[in-house]
Amino acid sequence: MPLTGALLIGQKAVLHPQTFNAVNATTGEPLETAFSCATSEDVNNACQLADEAFDTFRTLLPDSRARFLDDIADAIEAIGQPLLDRAHAETGLPLARLTGERGRTMGQLRMFAQELRAGRCFDIRIDPALPDRTPMPRPDLRQIRIGIGPVAVFGASNFPLAFSVAGGDTASAFAAGCPVVVKAHPAHPGTSELVGRAIQTAVKKNGLPDGTFSLLGGPDHELGAALVRHPAIMAVGYTGSRAGGLALSHVAAARPVPVPVYAEMSSINPVYLLPDALENTAEKLGSAFVGSLTMGAGQFCTNPGLILALAAPALDRFQNSTQKALESAPAPTMLTSGIHAAYDAGVAALAERSGVALLGRGPHGDASGCQAAVFTTDAESFMKDPFMQHEIFGSCSLIVSCPDLKTLQALTRSLEGQLTATLHLENGDIAMARTLIPLLERKVGRILANAWPTGVEVCAAMVHGGPFPATTDPRSTSVGTAAMERFLRPVCYQDLPDDLLPTGLRRNVSP
Repeated sequence: MPLTGALLIGQKAVLHPQTFNAVNATTGEPLETAFSCATSEDVNNACQLADEAFDTFRTLLPDSRARFLDDIADAIEAIGQPLLDRAHAETGLPLARLTGERGRTMGQLRMFAQELRAGRCFDIRIDPALPDRTPMPRPDLRQIRIGIGPVAVFGASNFPLAFSVAGGDTASAFAAGCPVVVKAHPAHPGTSELVGRAIQTAVKKNGLPDGTFSLLGGPDHELGAALVRHPAIMAVGYTGSRAGGLALSHVAAARPVPVPVYAEMSSINPVYLLPDALENTAEKLGSAFVGSLTMGAGQFCTNPGLILALAAPALDRFQNSTQKALESAPAPTMLTSGIHAAYDAGVAALAERSGVALLGRGPHGDASGCQAAVFTTDAESFMKDPFMQHEIFGSCSLIVSCPDLKTLQALTRSLEGQLTATLHLENGDIAMARTLIPLLERKVGRILANAWPTGVEVCAAMVHGGPFPATTDPRSTSVGTAAMERFLRPVCYQDLPDDLLPTGLRRNVSP
């Protein structure tokens, strides 16, 4: 499937003279194929098409939408090695990682197809009429959830497949019956076009309205703002920086009809090393920590950016193990030169904070590589300086020593919202963990025990969300079958005859 650089607006491929090129993440050289920059007219056309497609698409039988999702997964798989090669060139991510991510992307699509066929997502509620009830009869009331409307999805820099054009936001929006307009991330436009054409193929194969899917591209931030402003867009899915998520949220809130922005933004994912676990496994924990920290150049939403422990000789052993592991830590290529520059600036700024000391750094690697950095500080300094809670996107982490449990609890209360929190514990730590769990439940979307937060299982029970600034809406998740709920709303039907009810609410007819 050759790249053309075209925008995909419905079933049309649109080319413009104003273009931009992707850059090889490793060499910094421009990659072949110039990609068209979308205009305001393109945004309007894509959104109008989506609005026109909505009523047809949302009223498809669940099995028809499920078949569409399965066909997207099959079409992505059919692209084969060229998709992985292009994603590798544009992001610098290893082929093995990208192969796994492609599998996750297809798995998400197929998971939502299964959810549709099972009918669990519609939350059907029926209260039959009680005409003889006194003093007032009850009408026949039937409720079902329907798609909210066309959804704007923003591709993520760090997951060119699983959180981008056909990623979890798009898959869950399609499953909910919502057409999707994707704003491709400018760092991987070739990968985005290949996946976008796979979705186009599935749209055509299933005879769906052209506006079921469109793909817009370009490096201008105003393009994204124009998309969120468009009155046809009823919700937004975003994964990226806090600044970007807040900017889109402000745009959405300022519309004549405000819409929700489900933005997954910033998290440092605290890891608690409780005393018995630290005493018995300090060296093992240190090496495992560095492995998690440097995986994928630390470019994961759930990277362990904060380590918390009580001051003790075992913490010194953990830090010594961390230092040793850093000496041979990898320095993988970062996604873009801009992300690399921001990482270096963040590390330099953290090193200058009062009370912060450098524990160690990894090897330099090449010019595009991420040199890991681990710092230490004390609880008092941490709680005085909000900067220390800022995410540094990459392989950077801060170890905080607490003098006692009371201080550790106070520090936990002071934390911003997070995607995850991890407890490393043994049987003797259960009592302490029990005091921390209620605090963490108020702060995070997922609590782990004796693991590392990097890695998000795609399954029904997963929550990839959390209180602000982890996300803009702590009631939501962007991974797992509950992700559909972001793009559904309830409608109640009172005393309607069967012929006017949605299929799932008709008497003796299953959804």
